[in-house]
Amino acid sequence: MAFEFRLPDIGEGVAEGEVVQWFVKEGDSVAEDAPLVSVLTDKANVEIPSPKAGRVAKIHAQVGEKVKVGGLLVTIETGEAASGSRSPPTPAQPTPPPAPPASVPSASPAAAAPTASDRILASPYLRRLAAEKGIDLRTVRGTGPGGRITEADLTSGTPPGPTSTAPGPAPATPSAPPPPAGSRTMGDGGDVQTRVPIRGIRRAISDRMSLSTHTAAHFTYVEEVDASELVLLRDRMAKHVEKQGTKLSYLPFIVKAVVAGLRAHPRLNATMDDAKSELVLHSAFNVGIATAAPDGLIVPVVHGADRLSLLELARGIADLAERGRAGKLSRAELTGGTFTITSLGALGGVLATPILNYPEVAILGVHKIQRRPVYRADGTIGPADLMNLSVSLDHRVLDGIEGAQFLATVKGYLEDPHRMFAEMA
Repeated sequence: MAFEFRLPDIGEGVAEGEVVQWFVKEGDSVAEDAPLVSVLTDKANVEIPSPKAGRVAKIHAQVGEKVKVGGLLVTIETGEAASGSRSPPTPAQPTPPPAPPASVPSASPAAAAPTASDRILASPYLRRLAAEKGIDLRTVRGTGPGGRITEADLTSGTPPGPTSTAPGPAPATPSAPPPPAGSRTMGDGGDVQTRVPIRGIRRAISDRMSLSTHTAAHFTYVEEVDASELVLLRDRMAKHVEKQGTKLSYLPFIVKAVVAGLRAHPRLNATMDDAKSELVLHSAFNVGIATAAPDGLIVPVVHGADRLSLLELARGIADLAERGRAGKLSRAELTGGTFTITSLGALGGVLATPILNYPEVAILGVHKIQRRPVYRADGTIGPADLMNLSVSLDHRVLDGIEGAQFLATVKGYLEDPHRMFAEMA
């Protein structure tokens, strides 16, 4: 019988999802609970398993297509229809023919009907990694538990099936990732134009940035910070933190300073409810950390940042960034933010004007630390580690003075970072 599988409700407030990747194609056999399709919602990829075992009769939603919750995804033939549609029945044989000798293959391996044991066992991350490297997972033998494919298997290029004593051709070494798929046209003067579809996370970013810039009234305020004391403190603490297996960057200090600034100026720790024309102030300090991932910018959220120690912040930020780049974050870890920090680290440049992570009403841009000569209060000139901070705000609900006061508070804690521990102990 034919079973029509529709997009289930996969999260509170989710009305639709974009099909990112099918793990099967029409005509394939699929086992119950096997990976079926990956759907993007709120910048989180959700892998949906097959609810039934059977044969994929028809895929109704193509990659890049948005499907409403309840919309038809795929038709799966189950029971006798699934087994009978693969090939016509053969006449019954009175006596089964003897098996051929082991040295003589009875048929080409590609002609064998797939079984449940032929299912590719690989996580969505490894499927995406294999696609980027141009590796067909059907040619990889998994060495993990139950034949599951590991990342090492992609590197080694181990062929499927049992090893043979007979020599054979060496597996091809994976080449560089192929260029993005898209149509090519010839322009004037021999210009070859490649059109790349905007899909997945890239399209989610496009939609959210367009919504933010067309909804909020952006303005940016900039302040220079003397980070000399912060550099010294971070260097001293890094030695102790790294002994516990964690690298200490400046970001945990900046998160702590931001939390102090938000406590003093709570209207920045807020989101807009435009449907009700209300500014929603939050008691929780859920700080988003903008992170570059292979598919585009994501914003993992450090929930309850005010309750975390410097070491816990360092570990949490590193873990979110690593799993975010690997596409392993849950929807909960990508939502619920009340304020966002964006930083390019050493590539932070002199100044940027970040776009709000709507519906949040404020975002902090962190720029690189540079040693430069400065005039001191006593009239002398000496070196200092300086950096710029820029805060973009929604001018519909926040005035310039609020942004200036918030950044002055953050600046004070970064220029005298010991205050963070003395006042928050």
